[in-house]
Amino acid sequence: MSLVTDEIRASATEFYTGDDMCQEKSKFLLTEMNLPNGVLPLQDMLECGYVKETGFVWLKSKEKTEHKFEKIGKFVQYATEVTAYVEPNKIKKLTGVKAKELLIWLTLNEICVDDPPTGKIHFKTPTGLSRTFPVSAFELDGPKKEEVKEEVKEVSAAAAVEVKEV
Repeated sequence: MSLVTDEIRASATEFYTGDDMCQEKSKFLLTEMNLPNGVLPLQDMLECGYVKETGFVWLKSKEKTEHKFEKIGKFVQYATEVTAYVEPNKIKKLTGVKAKELLIWLTLNEICVDDPPTGKIHFKTPTGLSRTFPVSAFELDGPKKEEVKEEVKEVSAAAAVEVKEV
């Protein structure tokens, strides 16, 4: 059952479709919230949206994604629908994300960052278990916050021109 209803889609401040646009916008949003831009590495995204008033975010992909964060040697699994509420330095009420710890998959429901971008990132489960890692383990090597903002503006402008031409 999807948590993203037509009503939520209609109330979205931002709504995008297509993998390229969703990749850009999700990384931009993470950067804006002082979170590492590589913490949600979903593949083949179909749509993403953001309701600014509540902080609700969703990401939908074609199939679930399993990703290994090489710097810490941890596997994380992302469902076809990932939802959360975002605020500066924090993702809360997270759904659709599991981390492998030893031989079991643990559901994650909160991610928070201390003193970004050089601090620590904390992952919490509904049972109260948590793990802490360096933020750098979840950063994609690439442009910094200001460069990402400019790139997203360019992509958005190009998309607006493309929509007008159709």
